[in-house]
Amino acid sequence: MGDTEQELKERIKELTCLYEVSSIIGNANAELIEDTLKAVAFSLKKAFQYPEKTVVVFRIENISISTDNQVSNELKIQSHIKIFNKVKGELIAGLNSSDSKEINFLKEEQSLLDNVALKVGSLLERIEIQKNETSLKRQMERADRLGILGEITAGIAHELNTPLANILGFAELLKNDLDINSKLSEDIDKIIKNAIFSREVVKKLMFFSCEMPQEMKRINLIPHIKNAINLLAATFKKEQVKYVVKIEEEELWLRADPIQLTQIIFNLLMNAIYFSPTEGLVTIEVLGSEKEIILKISDEGKGFALNELEKVFQPFFTTKPTGEGSGLGLSVVHGIVASHKGTITAQNNKKKGAIFTIILPKE
Repeated sequence: MGDTEQELKERIKELTCLYEVSSIIGNANAELIEDTLKAVAFSLKKAFQYPEKTVVVFRIENISISTDNQVSNELKIQSHIKIFNKVKGELIAGLNSSDSKEINFLKEEQSLLDNVALKVGSLLERIEIQKNETSLKRQMERADRLGILGEITAGIAHELNTPLANILGFAELLKNDLDINSKLSEDIDKIIKNAIFSREVVKKLMFFSCEMPQEMKRINLIPHIKNAINLLAATFKKEQVKYVVKIEEEELWLRADPIQLTQIIFNLLMNAIYFSPTEGLVTIEVLGSEKEIILKISDEGKGFALNELEKVFQPFFTTKPTGEGSGLGLSVVHGIVASHKGTITAQNNKKKGAIFTIILPKE
């Protein structure tokens, strides 16, 4: 076969490969990315001058795909795979030249490798964009649901406030008219006690819906965190839970209601202690930037199921056993954070447990 005919044959193989790769990528499923890369690798392998001696390898972050077992004494060419202009992996072609020192890669094969790497990078960018769009859509839907819940909850709280105040007021008047040692007086005490409990529930509902009055001050967050930890030191010890504090700065100033800020820290720490196993570790981390403060509280408990993550800040939702939680603690935290124009997210730790991240603006 003449050189011209051989060159033409190689060019046809390369063009066929590019067409195949474009088709594979065009029909790619984001959930089956490894299968897609494997199909691309085998298509690329066929396009080389010596396919039976060529191995094609993808290495992209935590993905590693190869058409064959690695061979020794091989020649290599490679191309970077870039995602949003950052190198995230590489596409490698290895040629086993052990039985013939005469063979080598063609310069066109490097160009082909570069083209395929570019197409794969574009595919991975597209998948990343789709994931971000899906995540943003879910966050917006969750925020909408919480916003609607906030409006409903605020209405319920206001409706309950007046009758509860009347029950409490008339019960106290009635008690004053009764003999302090009578059985009726004991029953009235139960009414008063339950009315006070119900009023506290309403107060928590109002926190969730951002209806509570605030006293915003310029405060240093660090002492509030340290005070909350000190006050809970006995609880940590009693429950046999360890904690570590990661704070580099001595001062992190922001505008906030100091009482509500302490309530955030208390609720999250109590939650972390409750779900921590014996000798589990709770980590409190605070970071500051020019415009915001980031507070992270993580534990080593059981973490969240996927369906729980979507409901974690909804009022009356709890993963605690019946009778051990009202399901209002985290919804109160969410309401306070929202009223401070901040954000709070819950997610599972990579190893184990849950992590809550609060971002609060400094001004």
